[in-house]
Amino acid sequence: MSLRSLMFGWEYPPIHLGGLGVACQGLVRGLLRNGIDISLVLPHPNPQAAQELDIIAPTPEELERIIVTSNLKPYDSVEEYAHRIRAIESHEENQIYGEDLAQEIENYTAMSIDLTKNVEADVIHCHDWMTYEAGIRASAHHKKPLVAHIHATELDRTHFHPNPWIYEKEKRGFLHADNIIAVSNYTKEILTGHYGINPNKITVVHNGNNKTTAELGGALRTEYRQKRGPMILFLGRLTVQKGPNQFLDMAAQVHKYRPDVHFVMAGDGHMLGELIHKTHALGLQDNVIFAGKVSNTEAQKLFAQAECFVMPSLSEPFGLVALEAVAEGTPVVLSNQSGVGEVMNHALKVDFWDTAKMADCVLTILRENVLGSQLRSEASHILKTLTWENQAKQVRSLYHKILDRC
Repeated sequence: MSLRSLMFGWEYPPIHLGGLGVACQGLVRGLLRNGIDISLVLPHPNPQAAQELDIIAPTPEELERIIVTSNLKPYDSVEEYAHRIRAIESHEENQIYGEDLAQEIENYTAMSIDLTKNVEADVIHCHDWMTYEAGIRASAHHKKPLVAHIHATELDRTHFHPNPWIYEKEKRGFLHADNIIAVSNYTKEILTGHYGINPNKITVVHNGNNKTTAELGGALRTEYRQKRGPMILFLGRLTVQKGPNQFLDMAAQVHKYRPDVHFVMAGDGHMLGELIHKTHALGLQDNVIFAGKVSNTEAQKLFAQAECFVMPSLSEPFGLVALEAVAEGTPVVLSNQSGVGEVMNHALKVDFWDTAKMADCVLTILRENVLGSQLRSEASHILKTLTWENQAKQVRSLYHKILDRC
C-alpha cells in the first residue's frame, strides 16, 4: 500500500527565485518514482494562472495539486514584503488581503488547512519557515506525523543577524516536528548549535540532481575565450548570503595578474546598485558584466563558457548551483561554508573571507590546464549517484521509520 505525503511548499518551477523550488520539484518527482503519492500545496498570486505550473510529473494521477491564493514570494523579508505590497497597491484599485508578511502567512496557513482538511494523508511534509505553521496545524488536524524540511535558515540569509520573529517561527516548526530533514551536515550543526535542536531528531538528506555532464562546454569555452578572453562566473541572488562582495574582492586580485579576465555576475537582488558602485571603485568597470536574472538555458550557456564557477557564499546550506556547474563541465571553487562541499570532493574550497586564497584558486585553474581538466572529469562523477530518485529513497525510508514509531 502506497503512502501519501501532504506537502506544503512556497515556490516551484517555473515560478521560483532560488534553489528551494528546484529542490522541491526534484524531491517531488523522486518520491513519485519511489511510489509515494503527493498532495502538493503551493501559494500562487493568481490561481487562474496556476496551469502554468508544470508540476504534474510523471503522471497526473500520482500528484494532487492544491493552489492557495497568496502573495507570498520566495525569500521575502518582513521589510521587502511590505515594500512590495505598497508598490502593488499603488498601481491597483483593488485592495489585496494581507497587510504585512505575518498576516499573509496566516492567510496562507488558514486557507491551506481548509483546502486540505479532507485529504487522506499519512505524513505531513513542509518546506522552510513560511509553511511550518501550516504543517503544524495540518499535523494536529489529521493526527499524522510532521516532517519539517529546512533548506535555508534565517541565520544563513542574514549572516547570523536574524529577524527575531522569523527565527522564532523557524524554531517553533523545528520543535513541533517529529523529524527534521536538513540538506547538509553544515545545516544540522546550525540547528543544534543555534536553535538547540536535539541532533537525534535531524536527518541529513543532501539535495540531488537530474542532470548529466554536457558535451558542449569545451567548444563554447574556447569560442568565448577567443572573443573576449577567459571568463569567471558568479550565479546567484545578489544578497549578502551569496557573497557577491567577496566575489568582487577576489576579482580585483585576479585582475592584478590577469587583466584579460572577465567576470560575469548573473542574478538579481537588492545589492545590485551597491555592487555596481563597488565595481567602479575597484576599477573593474570594463571587466565585470552584470547579466541580471538568467533563464535555465542562459545559465547553462554561461557555465559552459566559464573557465570556472565561484560560489563564495557566507553561509550556504547546500548550493545546487554548484552541481549545475559541474553538469556543464565547469571547474568549481566553493566556500568552506557550504553544504555541497560535503559531497563534492573534486572542487577547490576556501573560506569565504579569504579572498586572496580564492583568487589564487582561480589563477591556478587559469594557469594549469591539467588541473582544470581533472576537476571537470572527476567532479562530474557525483552526478551519477546524487540523483533525486536516490535521495528520495532516503526520505521514503524516513517516512516509514516515523510511521513505525507512531
